[in-house]
Amino acid sequence: MSDIIDVQAIDSEKAQALKTVGWVSYLLHLVVAVGAVIPGAQPGAVLLIVALVIDLVKKSEAEGTWQASHFSWRIRSVVWAGILYVLTAPLWFLFILPGWIAWGLISLWFLYRIVRGMVAMNASQAVESAV
Repeated sequence: MSDIIDVQAIDSEKAQALKTVGWVSYLLHLVVAVGAVIPGAQPGAVLLIVALVIDLVKKSEAEGTWQASHFSWRIRSVVWAGILYVLTAPLWFLFILPGWIAWGLISLWFLYRIVRGMVAMNASQAVESAV
């Protein structure tokens, strides 16, 4: 009888491990997002890159679970924010105020997505996305 594997326990351990990875990633994203919104509190892109790498590496382990949506959500959030920052960067060279406004709005959008994902993660629910 000792040969019997408790599949449910293994699945539960895997789910908990993925949830822990998800929380670490969300917290790294949150530090960056809050830093982007508060002037002078920029923690740097290194934390965001670390979180992105974690998500890219661990995403395949979450396939078929409710947590898969969180990995995609965080990856898409970073990619879209990066694209939007690059597209609006010329505003900084032309007019500082519009550049500041654009980047402020992008940062608020990014912060919203991270908080929304964290709320869904806390409820152990998939996060739904239009983007």
